[in-house]
Amino acid sequence: MKYYIIAGEASGDLHGSNLIKELRKLDAKAVIRAWGGDKMKEAGAEIVKHYRDLAFMGFIEVIRNLSTILDNLKFCKKDILQFKPDVLILIDYPGFNLRIAKWAKQQGLKIIYYISPQVWAWKEGRVKSIKQVVDKMLVILPFEEKFYQKWDYKVEYVGHPLVQVVNDFLETHPKEENQSKPVIALLPGSRKQEVAKKLPIMLEASKKFPNYQFVVAKASSLDEEFYSEFLHPYPEVSSVKDQTYSLLSKATAALVTSGTATLETALFGVPQVVCYKGSQASFEIAKRLVKIKYIALVNLIMDKAVVTELIQNNLTPDNLTKELDSILHDQNRIQQIKKDYADLKNLLQKESNASARAAGEIIGFLQANA
Repeated sequence: MKYYIIAGEASGDLHGSNLIKELRKLDAKAVIRAWGGDKMKEAGAEIVKHYRDLAFMGFIEVIRNLSTILDNLKFCKKDILQFKPDVLILIDYPGFNLRIAKWAKQQGLKIIYYISPQVWAWKEGRVKSIKQVVDKMLVILPFEEKFYQKWDYKVEYVGHPLVQVVNDFLETHPKEENQSKPVIALLPGSRKQEVAKKLPIMLEASKKFPNYQFVVAKASSLDEEFYSEFLHPYPEVSSVKDQTYSLLSKATAALVTSGTATLETALFGVPQVVCYKGSQASFEIAKRLVKIKYIALVNLIMDKAVVTELIQNNLTPDNLTKELDSILHDQNRIQQIKKDYADLKNLLQKESNASARAAGEIIGFLQANA
């Protein structure tokens, strides 16, 4: 079979790579062409475009880069037609992928969406077009199945792939002991815009905790020089690159940009403060459109404030210092967070590896529709 996969972000690259590994177990002759990153390439896909050339964050940033996005869409359509895949697999990245899905349906292609767009957060009306153009939807959040039911759209909940990813890491990487200072992980994100907004605030808060070692998790998609201007005034703060899981496995607490990293941090059992700050214009637009109670996946899945979210103007060094102090020293708070994390993990686990379940659903669909 020939598979064409499109992932436009770091998290999509991770989940895409694990899906590719499982697809290859079920289809030894699989030919896979993809938009993604290094992990998908290592798993055996031929990468057409790297996600670092695709990631534009926020409404204003998208408008500024509109011509590039339109060029990418045009190139993608041409590439798909030349490749002639048996199935098109779309991973999250809705702004791009839903446009491709609509076009691909007109070409008669089979379309599977793995990791639903967050239509439950905003633009719920997009479900109508999803129903029309997506042949099979595989979801990874437990509440998404119920959400789509009200639209009379049957989807498959396969569990969350990060559970297996984190479990595998913990089994193969023994916990490091004898650290000179307790570690606090700083996860400022993987896009330039978000790192530039949040990392300076995280670093400023680090001044108040001299007995802890602050470590920045650098994104592999960003250059070392980009980080140096932020880190230079803080010689006591260290950093790692491509070692986020290793960092989380030894961290006592973490300051985390909203997104997949909040869930990863929870699965490692690390108390965290969730940080979000975008351009003011993008934030004002989002505030009027987004209709969810929380921005952190941990809180959304549990439907309660498991971890504190500091959003936009509330994300200040003083507020961050106060919340970090709480998750470092308030034992009742720490125990409650860890109990909620355990409940979260139980919710996200199915009886088998989510990536394997997703691959099985894809192969089963192709066999049934051969």
